[in-house]
Amino acid sequence: MMLLEHCISRPASELADYPPEVLFDLKKQAADGLATAKANAELVDRALDLRYSRTAASARIAAGKDTGSVTFADGAIRVSVELPKKIEWDQTKLARIVERIRAAGEDPTEFVEVSYRISESKYSAWPASMRSPFDAARTLKIGKPTFRLSLPVGAA
Repeated sequence: MMLLEHCISRPASELADYPPEVLFDLKKQAADGLATAKANAELVDRALDLRYSRTAASARIAAGKDTGSVTFADGAIRVSVELPKKIEWDQTKLARIVERIRAAGEDPTEFVEVSYRISESKYSAWPASMRSPFDAARTLKIGKPTFRLSLPVGAA
């Protein structure tokens, strides 16, 4: 059996001439390696989450935010944690609200996108009296955190 590591520097045109059984083995090795790499990356991400999620949550609280980026140091390592915001809107409830706006003689497209999605920046800019009827249709979901580790400039 030919090892995939021995093929890395060879051109694809050369590999194309290999017997199909060899190509099959190489493809399987590549797929297995990809699966292993993905599992290893997920394991490290879980470890980073266990190590840094509390610190990141505290930093977010100190910054007065529930989501977004925070950066802090762990020894010589700078840790940036991004917790994305995912907003979902209940389409049925939004449709009812749009009809009430239309029935009141207003143009609902000033407030609601045609697909019944509402821009979070627009929603956040509305006064509370305008937001409250929409709150029942809005669900905030927290995304998966991403971690980036880096050394300070000049350190290596």
